[in-house]
Amino acid sequence: MFWVVATTLVLISLTIMATMNFPFNWVFYITVIGQIMLVYMVFKVLTDNYTTDKTFKDFYEDYPLSGEIN
Repeated sequence: MFWVVATTLVLISLTIMATMNFPFNWVFYITVIGQIMLVYMVFKVLTDNYTTDKTFKDFYEDYPLSGEIN
């Protein structure tokens, strides 16, 4: 979760900096850093050693269904 939060914060900061007309070189370098962080974040999430016994029939844990999915 660290990389998800860190990447999100960097990209939100980038959006704010671009809106506030920061110098182009700052925005460009942070864009490149944000893209690298995004690729690394996706890699970390997809290669995480996470297992579960939930299936699609369990639907969402925070919204239990009273019956089965048709």
